[in-house]
Amino acid sequence: MTTANDYRNDIRPNWCPGCGHYGVQAAITDAVVAKNIKPEDLAVISGIGCSSRIGGYFYAYGAHTTHGRALPYAQGVKLANQDLNVIACSGDGDAYAIGMGHTIHAFKRNVNMVYIVMDNHVYGLTKGQTSPRSDVGFVTKTSPHGSFETPLSICETAIAAGATFVAQSYMTNRKELVDLIGQAMDHDGFAFINVFSPCVTYNKRNGYDYFKDALQALPEGFDHHDRVAALKVLGETDGLVTGLLYQDTTRLSFEKAMANANGGPHPRALVHDVVKPDAELFNKLCNEFK
Repeated sequence: MTTANDYRNDIRPNWCPGCGHYGVQAAITDAVVAKNIKPEDLAVISGIGCSSRIGGYFYAYGAHTTHGRALPYAQGVKLANQDLNVIACSGDGDAYAIGMGHTIHAFKRNVNMVYIVMDNHVYGLTKGQTSPRSDVGFVTKTSPHGSFETPLSICETAIAAGATFVAQSYMTNRKELVDLIGQAMDHDGFAFINVFSPCVTYNKRNGYDYFKDALQALPEGFDHHDRVAALKVLGETDGLVTGLLYQDTTRLSFEKAMANANGGPHPRALVHDVVKPDAELFNKLCNEFK
């Protein structure tokens, strides 16, 4: 059996004391340990931002990619080696601003992987600017008179775009978050979890007390297979609700749909299809690009 120690490396997280991201890292660790996933069977891919440092704090495969580009990289990793468990991690700025073009197509594409977004309603790494999730009236260095843009309703957007697994959690509710990550890893398709993760340094408006008072759990007996019900509860709570909101188990994952379209799966993992040209072909290819 794997343990939490198996996922620890020598790099100490340098998030601010009290940052919500510590709780997200702990929940991911608990979830993969509960499933007895070995470090060599996990890849944690991240973008840019405070949240995206998380990949470097796991002893597992991973890549710290460019801003907003965690998803295309992570999808490529999963398609090249479908035996890997792939978790991509971003912040709300990384995922819903510069990366939104990739995010919305990932919802639709349905590659079999997990996407965890640490949502603190602010750009933290660049010292406090409004993000697509910032509240109206939020004062920052880029909005000295208060933000006047309506925050993005990300879970409604995900469901409307065709996501097959949409969940939301709060990082202090570790039991719920670990359970949701476990369900996301079991889901055959793209599993999206938006996690409220407070920034104690640059967002005093949406801190621990705010989320404690504002968030509510889904009602008992909620049918997460009902798309209309999911959109309704999100509208009624202004998106401040936690739990598994929507899951569609009828759609094929991208991998299975691609195999059907191609008359069957690829005979081996793409990572084993390494092209090794001889010297003549290599030189010919190089000369073409001179």
